[in-house]
Amino acid sequence: MKFTTALKAVALASVFSLSFGAVQAQTLHMMNGGEPASLDPHRVSGDWENRIVGDYIEGLMTEDAEGAPILGAAGSYEVSEDGLVYTFKIREDSVWSDGEPVTAGDFVFAFQRLMNPETAAGYAYLQYPIKNAEAVNAGEMELSELGVAAIDDKTLEITLENPAPFFLGALTHYTAYPVPQHAVEEFGDDWIQPENIVGNGPYTPVEWVPGSHIKSVKSESYHDAENVQIEEVMYYALDDLTAAVNRYRAGEFDILTDFPADQVTALGEDAAVAAFQGVHYYVMNQNAEKLQDVNVRKALSMAINREVIGPDLWGTGEVAAYSWVPPGTANYVEDAFQYEWADTPYGERVEEARALMEAAGYSADNPLQLTINYNTNDNHQRLAVAISSMWEQVHVTTELSNAEVAVHYDALQNNDFDSIGRAGWLMDYNDPINMLELLRSDIQYNYGRYSNPEFDQLLRDSATELDLEARAEILAKAETIAMEDYAALPLAFYVSRNAVSPRIEGFVPNARDVHRTRWMSKSE
Repeated sequence: MKFTTALKAVALASVFSLSFGAVQAQTLHMMNGGEPASLDPHRVSGDWENRIVGDYIEGLMTEDAEGAPILGAAGSYEVSEDGLVYTFKIREDSVWSDGEPVTAGDFVFAFQRLMNPETAAGYAYLQYPIKNAEAVNAGEMELSELGVAAIDDKTLEITLENPAPFFLGALTHYTAYPVPQHAVEEFGDDWIQPENIVGNGPYTPVEWVPGSHIKSVKSESYHDAENVQIEEVMYYALDDLTAAVNRYRAGEFDILTDFPADQVTALGEDAAVAAFQGVHYYVMNQNAEKLQDVNVRKALSMAINREVIGPDLWGTGEVAAYSWVPPGTANYVEDAFQYEWADTPYGERVEEARALMEAAGYSADNPLQLTINYNTNDNHQRLAVAISSMWEQVHVTTELSNAEVAVHYDALQNNDFDSIGRAGWLMDYNDPINMLELLRSDIQYNYGRYSNPEFDQLLRDSATELDLEARAEILAKAETIAMEDYAALPLAFYVSRNAVSPRIEGFVPNARDVHRTRWMSKSE
């Protein structure tokens, strides 16, 4: 027996499509945050890149206006009774923007390219549920042994190592996007340049001015083009949130993808603030000798007053994080972990933290010296200043160092920072493994290089556990180990902060903070 799903992406489009009579050109002006490092889905890493890449390339699955997985380039799929084999039918009308058909071979090519060690795709591990993916990515098996096969031009078969309840959600991530084999073979790494780039999504990039903007235009070859209202998208690179708000008020931007927390009241009804799955955290470089003492790491964590971050420091209601996995995550144990000292009055926590630091040899005359590295952003600066003050109480002196987002994250990925680095993670799909894998010893995005063999083994055990409740217990044990090791410093669970002009319709706040332009329209 096979379970068949044949959902149609156009169904949601009909819900969100608007009738405008005479068609007018609509241009969406979006403040997009940092400068993209690339437009290659195998070489990007941030939400500021995802917004662009997810508009011009569409995977087998994509997101609806509420961020939920729906069919994209696939028109239907079947899942084998044992949950190991997914068979996708590629839409007959799914084509690249140069008119070439999107084939199952493009997906095979893309998945093999993703897992090719030479590509050095940092997020390749998100697709490790695919059979042999991890071994291929490690160079231990040939690309041809990856569990992805083209049955014919429009039929793709994906075989998994083990049943994965989150797999369809994982396919919405850009690591699962197709790439145009014909363009990559012709232009090499230059296939993503505006003069060469092709996509199969609703938009196609046509202009890239570094430090300024990327411009994309509606693709008339997109399978749902008739329901796409916005004709041009301008993605502006801008880290200065105060300047962004000023330009928004001047009418230069239709959407801000972030804003200073103290502007939430001033923005009024334009401010779209919503809880979503992600965590702000500080990573501690555990290759640094001064941070290898678990009691020092514990003291640093205890001395942070998380309760003031969301309500007072940022003013947008972020919930204090005393665990790693966000609350409400699917396929997990409710309240799986919380530090035993979380409910201890802050003053008592500071006293205990100070005692731990003194036992480690630090004092007012011999303070621990740390550098807090953060990506340039008003909110991140406020947080760093506040935590520096909190740590002063426990014999810690700090320096602050900021860099633009691409430079900052490049340093984190290469473990090229002195001691403390600011980071944030937005869940790619709704399952605890997406958070916990960040602390695996062999993952590039384990910025602090935390390593615990028992933790790693539990993650491997979870991958072969078919009972969801038993799997959840395994993952909860793993979280407990990492948090009691103080593998990182979770600070606050995310809320998304967007400002949206009243002229924009179809922008729906959601737990993923994913807002594809195809669902939006703009009134002039």
